[in-house]
Amino acid sequence: MLKHSLIALVLFGVVQPLQSAEIAKRPNILFIFSDDQSYKTVGCYPESFSWVKTPNIDYLASQGVRFHSAYFGSWCMPSRASFLTGRLPHGIESMRMEGKYPASAYDPAKAPFWPAVFRKHGYHTAQIGKWHTGIDSGWNRDWDHQIVWNRPLHPENAGAYYDKQILAINGREQLVEGYPADNYNKWAREFIEGKSRDKDKPWFLWLCHGSIHGPSKPAPRHKGMYAQAEVPLPKDIFGPRPGKPEYLNLTQAWLRNEKGVAVAGKSGEAFGDESRKKEQTHADFVRQMNECVPAVDEGVGMLLKSLKDSGQLENTLVVFGADQGFGMGEHGFRTKLGPYDATYRSPLIVSMPGVTAKGKVCTQPVNAPDLVATFLALANIKVPWEIHGKDLVQLLKNPEVKTLQPCLYQHTGTSFGSDVEKVLRESPSKAEHTNVPWYDAVVYDGWKYIHYLKPGVGDELYELKADPEELENRIKDPKAASILIQLREKMDGELKRINAPEIMRFRER
Repeated sequence: MLKHSLIALVLFGVVQPLQSAEIAKRPNILFIFSDDQSYKTVGCYPESFSWVKTPNIDYLASQGVRFHSAYFGSWCMPSRASFLTGRLPHGIESMRMEGKYPASAYDPAKAPFWPAVFRKHGYHTAQIGKWHTGIDSGWNRDWDHQIVWNRPLHPENAGAYYDKQILAINGREQLVEGYPADNYNKWAREFIEGKSRDKDKPWFLWLCHGSIHGPSKPAPRHKGMYAQAEVPLPKDIFGPRPGKPEYLNLTQAWLRNEKGVAVAGKSGEAFGDESRKKEQTHADFVRQMNECVPAVDEGVGMLLKSLKDSGQLENTLVVFGADQGFGMGEHGFRTKLGPYDATYRSPLIVSMPGVTAKGKVCTQPVNAPDLVATFLALANIKVPWEIHGKDLVQLLKNPEVKTLQPCLYQHTGTSFGSDVEKVLRESPSKAEHTNVPWYDAVVYDGWKYIHYLKPGVGDELYELKADPEELENRIKDPKAASILIQLREKMDGELKRINAPEIMRFRER
């Protein structure tokens, strides 16, 4: 077992090349990835606003499996790092913030990315769009084809989610105009149809949108489409919040104006927070975020058409997800980071004829490493390091089977690998990020347990079936005592399974 490091990338050299017949049988993988998108902005999710229109994403769900609960990361960088390594943040060695935000770094020998292994097994790999995982974007190591908006490399351009972007196209930089989501969709369609790839190889494309991230500027054609939409106010957008941790008062991002209307206050977001420039009501904020979704949705339809027209749909796994959710007033949030579904949980839809069930919902919660394990299983590829995920192939085939697997997810701020244990041992009071304490959380059998790693915060327990908005903390409820014991055991078992540091496990304080 590996404790805090991964096997060096040099071990990839042991991979034996496959015969062309073996390669041809492997599925293509199209992973469409949005940014800061709540499941409440996707029409096929029952929790979505009644006026939301996402016909193409909804169609994808009708052809495949929609996961009720997906927990990929607490913010942009760890979510992407987990997808690239198959490991939760505490197990990603050498990843770190470094320089002017969002500048960051990692050692590819200590934190290898699995697309490089796919390349060695005959896949043509591509990444298009946002990059937020170190200044090294992996061109010509992890990716055969790349059109990347490398935010860590260009902090001066890191806020250009909807403006002119500095892009590196297969290693050559240029300033590109146009609405980014439309650009990305166009380039992804061209790749699918055969441009910039070897047509004799199976392919993996990671399409990374910058939408819906703040400042959430809709494409001109979509601006105002929800102007008349009614937006309910979350029950706990303002305090007090009995039974919840005190840190929520520090993350409170909504104020009442002189008319008593909820308006956006400072959110803690490094980019996209325009609360000091203009007053925006909660309703207008929610409408504006949702107006960014149709450009992504149109892209889903466009890419599905390209797959069908090119005869590749039957052999392509199509995945739609987001790096994490985004609080739209729930628990006082206007950001991600928090352990609650509203701030963490992502939409996830997976479809492939003959592999996934059609039009079904899976209630088993999953995390980012689980999706990586599934990609590896479907491609019949192994990586030379330990990943934290569980293969979901059987759930894709039969999503309604009764399974009771615990799903672990975590928040360790800007710390990764052995740095996590170092902070917890040497400076546990600093185990927080933008006022949100570090935590491990586990979802199991309709319940969620949140264990904060910063001392003195107090843990949380929620019955998600009866309380999906997570309003009532049951941590001190005698009627839930046996459930609490069970979930602590499940969390401890998962942390042991992935060889997490002992200090991350539950202990009485």
